[in-house]
Amino acid sequence: MSIAAFARRIELQTRPIHPETEAALQKRWAELPEHARTPEQLLGKCAVGCEGTHGVFPKCNLTCSPCYHSADANKVRIDGDHTVTEVTKQMALLRQIRGPRAHAQLIGGEVSLLPPKAHRDTLKAMRAVGREPMSMTHGDFDYDYLLDVVLDDDGKPAFEKVSFAAHFDSLMRGRRGAVRPRSEAELNPFREKFAEMFIDLKKQTGVKSYLAHNMTVTPTNLDEVEQVTRDVLGMRYDMMSFQPAAFIGDDRRWKENFEEVTIDAVWDRIEAGAGQKLPHKAVQFGDPRCNRHTVGVMVDGRFASVLDADEPKDIAARDRFLKHYGGMIFGDIPRWALTVKVIRAILSHPQDLPPLIGLMSRIVKRGGGLRAVIRAARKGKVSFKTFVVHNFMDAEQVKPAWDMMKKGIVSDDPKLKETQERLGACMYAMSHPETGELVPACAQHSVLDPIENIGLRTLLPLEPKGERRTGISNGKVDELVSDGSRW
Repeated sequence: MSIAAFARRIELQTRPIHPETEAALQKRWAELPEHARTPEQLLGKCAVGCEGTHGVFPKCNLTCSPCYHSADANKVRIDGDHTVTEVTKQMALLRQIRGPRAHAQLIGGEVSLLPPKAHRDTLKAMRAVGREPMSMTHGDFDYDYLLDVVLDDDGKPAFEKVSFAAHFDSLMRGRRGAVRPRSEAELNPFREKFAEMFIDLKKQTGVKSYLAHNMTVTPTNLDEVEQVTRDVLGMRYDMMSFQPAAFIGDDRRWKENFEEVTIDAVWDRIEAGAGQKLPHKAVQFGDPRCNRHTVGVMVDGRFASVLDADEPKDIAARDRFLKHYGGMIFGDIPRWALTVKVIRAILSHPQDLPPLIGLMSRIVKRGGGLRAVIRAARKGKVSFKTFVVHNFMDAEQVKPAWDMMKKGIVSDDPKLKETQERLGACMYAMSHPETGELVPACAQHSVLDPIENIGLRTLLPLEPKGERRTGISNGKVDELVSDGSRW
């Protein structure tokens, strides 16, 4: 490499905003519907949105009511090679359209059904194109499996950091030790055990982690959200995410009137569990009818929000940051390059330092003041926390709304028009390399998953020819697949 080429490479690596990121953000903003282009909107300003995989491992070994997977999901076998190959293709398209950096979920059925090496290789494939992967799981796997995922064949860490999102709620059936939980509190030992695995992982291997706690909310467990919030805040989770149930997926498992659970009702109970108001109007991802979130610092049980819409100085600082630094990438960058990047950014806009310093001082004040923050830090009780509610849509509206959108038709039906607006502003997409298209998650689950899973039943039949065997369980004859699980 010539000196000039090396210099250009270093300049690009330390440039505050990568030109491909800038182009991807501009494209993302231009694609947003008019109603979503608000001052608090983060899509197109500092984020392109979250990404997810599809059609790679639909099978799960728990049963949930509701379940967003189609009725055919458990009739497809787990195939590690298929997962690695298809995820690599999907991530390549996302890299092409969404730029060099984004958060992506390794999601399907249950990720821990993947062979550990296939799981590891898939995470590597995602990271190779600048994705920050998060493995989505029900959390019912052993520590040895986690070690096999994060350690290479030579026993050395394959990653500096891993991200997992574990789903725990009383609507799930089949968890070892809690086959039919009667309350959310009954699951707390399992929540604790899952989080502790990653504490042990850090001690044993040095691999850091980011953990999210997911929970589906229906009328049955809505009033338990408050206590779940209170309990999980005392555990080693970085994010708490709640999803009001929607009529998507396997209709055999729709047992309640999910419309009774609104995004406001869930948020009210989260705030009750946190013991304080959680400001959320200063920033927005996508459509406010779909997503609500807030980020802050937990200081010994007290939440200090990063931004509060009722504080004009916070909003001014937010606008400065989004305008000048919105496209900066901080993850998976060598420390020296990140340092130079930040210095270049500050030197480009030195007038931004006082407002940003002022913002940090207000965050400290919300945390109880500098002395309180220092005392909490010494006790190891200072951490970043994120609260999220994702409000999915019913398939009954998504199917016709998506069909009309594909044809360029704007519905005049109020409900379908709202659905189209929300789909157009979706912050969570899946990629389809065969068509070059990115599809909103609700459209993927409502429209495309059932079709894909029918095809996968042929491509990946549950039981390869010659491997069928039977067993007796509770007086019944069960069909057993090659991995020993019943279906």
